[in-house]
Amino acid sequence: MGVSFRLRRPRVLLLCVLPVLALILVAALAPLPFTVAQPGTTANVLGSDKGQKVITISGAPQRRTSGQLRMTTILATAPDATVKLGDVIDGYFRTDRAVMPRDSVYPGGDVKEIEKHNLADMRSSQDHATNAALSFLGRNDENVKVTLRLADVGGPSAGLLFSLGIVDKLDGDGKGGDLTGGRTIAGTGTISDSGEVGAVGGVALKTKAARRDGASVFLVPKDECSDARSELPKGLRLVPVTTLKGAVSALRALNDGGKVPSC
Repeated sequence: MGVSFRLRRPRVLLLCVLPVLALILVAALAPLPFTVAQPGTTANVLGSDKGQKVITISGAPQRRTSGQLRMTTILATAPDATVKLGDVIDGYFRTDRAVMPRDSVYPGGDVKEIEKHNLADMRSSQDHATNAALSFLGRNDENVKVTLRLADVGGPSAGLLFSLGIVDKLDGDGKGGDLTGGRTIAGTGTISDSGEVGAVGGVALKTKAARRDGASVFLVPKDECSDARSELPKGLRLVPVTTLKGAVSALRALNDGGKVPSC
């Protein structure tokens, strides 16, 4: 019996290992429901993008501005891209990558439906940004028309920066100076008609994009402070915001040497 047991044991172990190896191989080759994201582009909403002004205002005098207000993005694998186990493992261990459930990045539907949804979100965000900025300035005048253009960007996360850009072009810091104070300010956040700032996701990657493109200050929705701090690049100051009014006040305080909120 002892000899028979020793002869059979390797076979039993082999039979156990083979299914496990097969499962690992299938998992490594099979597409997974994840998206891999990295820091994307940024755009100065006070300037131009692909030859067109991002913010155009008619019906009211505009200021000359200095400094920059840079909206930030993440670059994610396409909704129909194949993401495998190796991609997920690689993204997990890299600080310049993030692995997220595909459904958290893209709503349901095929690629064309997703693109249509993202463009609709961007247009809605632009409307909210205009309404919030004009309401903040007390300029709900039908004669003031704002046009916002930004190529190849979808979703609502540029809302806050659009609003700040409109405020800077029309009113600056309210005392004759620039809202930016001549700095490169970056940030992210949705905006509502009433000026409330909402969370957007991907802020740790966006801080890297912001610092890469020269920003020294990053405006972040307050609820996402911990995520923004997790991989914060050296030399980038986080300023939490919950409303457009609060964001403007924080930038004014930054220019005046006053108390600025921090994460």
